Amino acid sequence: MSVFEPVLEPVLEPGLVHTPVTPFTRDNRIDYDTFAKLIEFHIRSGADCLALPMHIGESVSLTDEEQRALLAFAIKQVNGRKPVIAHASDAGSAIAAERARHAQGIGVAAIVATTPYYWTPPPHMIIEHFAAIGSVVSIPFFVYNSPEEMPGSKVTAELCLKLIDRLPNFAGVVDLSLDWQFMIELLTYAKRKRPGFALIAGTEHMVSAAATGATGLFSPLAGVAPKLVRKLYDSCRKDQLVEARGAQEAVAALRQQLKSSGNLKAAQRMMGRDCGVPRPPLQAPDAEAARALAATLEPMLRDESRGF
Repeated sequence: MSVFEPVLEPVLEPGLVHTPVTPFTRDNRIDYDTFAKLIEFHIRSGADCLALPMHIGESVSLTDEEQRALLAFAIKQVNGRKPVIAHASDAGSAIAAERARHAQGIGVAAIVATTPYYWTPPPHMIIEHFAAIGSVVSIPFFVYNSPEEMPGSKVTAELCLKLIDRLPNFAGVVDLSLDWQFMIELLTYAKRKRPGFALIAGTEHMVSAAATGATGLFSPLAGVAPKLVRKLYDSCRKDQLVEARGAQEAVAALRQQLKSSGNLKAAQRMMGRDCGVPRPPLQAPDAEAARALAATLEPMLRDESRGF
């Protein structure tokens, strides 16, 4: 083994990663009492890891101080029962790097970061951005590839291979692209350089990701339908991709409904897990839209538990 390829201790295999929302009070402060209950719900509902605050957790609407406080609260609440992955992204590389450094200092298991917000730098600048973040920590570092959310900055297999050469702790990619060519090329060549390199599905379209070698899943929908998501994930991990088709279709229908008709917090409220409403500029559906959403989702979620 090369001196430039140290073994990560511990090696993190994320598995099924729940990505909690951030609850807010009526005056838009973080609701820590509800957040504590939400964390317990996710742990009881089969999370192998927690990742926060992700975009579904309105990370871009949180101040730096709020992000740090939220993460510290989560670490204390989880109390070592599950690994916690910290999201450390920003427009500025130094800002994101400092968030990563702080997160490692309070005990997170890994860091995940995406391309710079707002800017659309060329590939060599993206490499430097990720290198700046990953180099200040010794724990596993994951790149979050979300071309729909972050258009203009493309994460390629070639970029990732160069980053492997730069970062001994670059552990994998959380991919939302659903780009088969990218995923196959990434795993084919990345694993030659780093055998433990992981591809993690960034959406619940797990069957297609698993078919190319994904071993983990970041799941926002686990806050609404944890039983369904767990069934889908477990079937895929057992390579039962045909058997997983029913769960995949149900998850895809749920994703589409929430994308077109409401938001995750509205669905969670319907399930008895009220986490408030999003911070502006995001908006909750009005009363009529919320009733329509509930009527649509009710038959889709009959088997899921209610409440925290």
